[in-house]
Amino acid sequence: MNTFTIRPAAPADGPLIRKLASEVWYPTYEGIHTQEQLEYMFQQMYNPHQLQQQMENGVRFFVGYDKEKPIGYISIEEQEKDLFYLHKLYILPDWQGCGAGKFLFQSAVGYIRQIHPAPCTLELNVNRSNPAIRFYERMGM
Repeated sequence: MNTFTIRPAAPADGPLIRKLASEVWYPTYEGIHTQEQLEYMFQQMYNPHQLQQQMENGVRFFVGYDKEKPIGYISIEEQEKDLFYLHKLYILPDWQGCGAGKFLFQSAVGYIRQIHPAPCTLELNVNRSNPAIRFYERMGM
């Protein structure tokens, strides 16, 4: 049985997020983008300076765990008074399909409701070729 937990990430967690991203990024997008595009995008989005800047500029990262093992991460940003954006939700391949993604998504929604109890909107973008689009539809997006 999986025992999922989540905790807020701090700037010191940048290397952990980068490591998780490196394990998820390529299997997720290898059939959608070229290897050159994947390398470029990964370096742009997950270089240590970029991660640090995102955290300093209001993007909240959370790391999900199964017991003590980090299995994924999310990032959320409040863009306007009643508008939030889900930048990232990634789960390691071995934990996909066992409820970890649903747990992280529900945790993101719970965090937003905690800091903003009034009605608001949560937006995200998903590449139309990404199979995760069905996951987000099941989550009500």
